[in-house]
Amino acid sequence: MAGHRPLAALARPAPAEPDLELLVHGVGGTTPEKMLGDPRTVRVTGDDTAAVFRRTEDVESAEGAESTETADGTGGGGVPRREPVREAYVWCNLTSGDGTRALWLLLLPFMVVNLAHWMRPAAPGHARAVRLYGLLVRLIALTLTVLLVAAACEVALDLVAWQCAGVPACAGRHSWLGFLSPAASGDGWWSLPGRRLALAALIPTLLTALLWYLSHRTWRAYESHRPISHDPEPDSDGSALARPGFWYGRRLVARLRAAHTAAGLLTVAAALVVPAARFDHRPGATATLDTLGWLLAAALLGGAAVVVGVVCRRGRSEKTLDRQLDRHLLRGLPLGALGLLLLAVLYAGWSRPGWRSAGRLPGDPAFDALMAVQGLLAVALAVVAHALYRRHPDPRAGMRGLGGPAVALLACALGGVMSGGIAQRVADWLDGTRAALHGPPVLLTWQASAIPPILAVLLVVVAWLALRTARLARTERERVRHEHPGEPEDPSRTRSIAQARAMATLTDRAPLVVAVLSATTLLLGAAALAGALATGTSPDAAARRTDDVLRAAAETSQALGSWLVGLGFLLFVTWGRRAYRDASARRTVGILWDVGTFWPRAAHPFAPPCYAERAVPDLTWRVATWTERTGGRLVLSGHSQGSVLAAAAAWQLAPSVRGRVALLTYGSPLERLYGRWFPAHFGPPALAALHHDVGSWRNLYRLTDPIGGPVRVAPVGATDVDHEPLRDPLAYGRTPTHPLPAPILGHSDYQTDPAFARERDRLLSRLTPDVPGPRPDPGTPAM
Repeated sequence: MAGHRPLAALARPAPAEPDLELLVHGVGGTTPEKMLGDPRTVRVTGDDTAAVFRRTEDVESAEGAESTETADGTGGGGVPRREPVREAYVWCNLTSGDGTRALWLLLLPFMVVNLAHWMRPAAPGHARAVRLYGLLVRLIALTLTVLLVAAACEVALDLVAWQCAGVPACAGRHSWLGFLSPAASGDGWWSLPGRRLALAALIPTLLTALLWYLSHRTWRAYESHRPISHDPEPDSDGSALARPGFWYGRRLVARLRAAHTAAGLLTVAAALVVPAARFDHRPGATATLDTLGWLLAAALLGGAAVVVGVVCRRGRSEKTLDRQLDRHLLRGLPLGALGLLLLAVLYAGWSRPGWRSAGRLPGDPAFDALMAVQGLLAVALAVVAHALYRRHPDPRAGMRGLGGPAVALLACALGGVMSGGIAQRVADWLDGTRAALHGPPVLLTWQASAIPPILAVLLVVVAWLALRTARLARTERERVRHEHPGEPEDPSRTRSIAQARAMATLTDRAPLVVAVLSATTLLLGAAALAGALATGTSPDAAARRTDDVLRAAAETSQALGSWLVGLGFLLFVTWGRRAYRDASARRTVGILWDVGTFWPRAAHPFAPPCYAERAVPDLTWRVATWTERTGGRLVLSGHSQGSVLAAAAAWQLAPSVRGRVALLTYGSPLERLYGRWFPAHFGPPALAALHHDVGSWRNLYRLTDPIGGPVRVAPVGATDVDHEPLRDPLAYGRTPTHPLPAPILGHSDYQTDPAFARERDRLLSRLTPDVPGPRPDPGTPAM
């Protein structure tokens, strides 16, 4: 970042600085210069990924105050500072860094299913049901890994090596397949079906290796940062985010990574063994190969059972810092699966006279079974979530506790659409319009045909929301007029303010959209599975002998669905390439991850990494060491997603330190988004406990803010958390203070409101400075 220089030696605040405001930015990132309002900034502590900055002027004044410090802790003139020193914690590079971040788009279904793990209803005292909920989500996450690798096998093994290379017309159009084609190569060594499959297996194997590499690299960079140690607190109605091991999921992620890597390799091995074994099981086949096929199939089933056992066996350890690693499992499980894959390659590549590729690979039942298992697991998850919600109902919880199952189902649908889109686009590219290939499995075509009806239902919901927002905007116009009595009315200005307020309420309708979308997806997904199993052919072929209207609807839905899937795939690839080359586009991708990757990878190890496992320890260490060293007063000041990080850091502090810190949140989604979608961790009891534990807390919000809102915490004594809604805009018309029209700020620029500095000073006045601890040796590196 321009305008600052590393200066770690100046990280130690002098006792002449009793007050500190630690700013934490929100989604999308920013620069320390913008946060501090000064082009000259200094990095106090941290690295190029995340760091704390100060204004150069504050650092230089701290140096002067330290050199002339008097016995009473004031500066050389005996006058204490009137304004708190401001520091900015910049963490945006945790989610938007180099070009490899573009690869995270591939992991979108994994990120979504990981969110489902944390969306369970609050259920204190029901540990078994909570463990069952986590187990079901981890199993759904495992099926997504198998689905992604199976889709790669479908493309590489079935469409390319089995179908296209086995059809002379298709292989002739793609000269790079000539050495695999029996006709083009004259029955060359690589033209045998098993050897073609063995060579094509390199593609899904490399994909699995890439997923392992991305997970391992980010695991070393994120999950390996140890939080500050403190004694575990007794279980209460507070949030689990206060537990010492919550932000240290190193052991679980490593175990899940080994299991999912093994699952991917076993999927590739099964794609090789099944077609070869089916040929060997026919009458007159070689008995030795037949026996080897049965043995390999049994070994694959045993390996799959071990993988499922590892996924089911252990959840998260949060009450303590679990520093152990299951090294034998981490090495043995993937290596064992790799050994089975090598045996499968040898088995499939063995010479088999008379074996020819025809039709599709026998993979249709695998996709059918995978989709059925995902649906059953999602339904079971909904049953468990509903039971948990009934025991402790929360009227503010999104979808009455069913948000987690709905999001898990959408993750499966997203994985299916991505898999079907890739397979369909590759099939079209290989075959064109000549219909020489059988194409991908029938189920993928049925899934694509379900997309237009889902979009139609979604458009109806969007239209209803638009009408409701328009009616609400008309109501808000009257309120705006009453809020500015005596001022000349500007109809255009009134409409703009009312429209901004009405649009901001759309965030509160997200549960409705997710509920309708997930229910429609479940029903149409079940219909697609039933249609594929019952007919064994595509929707247009199955509807040929039906009514004209039904036949036209089936043909239109299939054609439009295929086009939409192709368009979505092209947009996905285009955006991925742009994000790889363009830093601004990469930052936009990072905004999505800011929300989706706040939570640890408790369900899927291949999800994008949890940046909070670095950011929360950073903030906790900074706050704890500064307060211990100086005894000064500190305000954690968080905007948007930064307020969530600030709250998480406050929970991680020792109770004695937590009571000496104040929270200032603004534009905060703590209750509006996190409290509704993640009630077990940010529900009313958790936020009330945080209010009770911290020294003081004040929350600012606007009615025009689509993200931030009140935290709805009951007052403790005479202290209320929520400030009344801030005026936005600050002035309705032109005034001496605002001679030009004041903008409608919405979610941004909270610090420009006069209430911000006023409330920050009030928070500081409620804190009592403590006696500073022993000053460190000058040669000791500062935090």
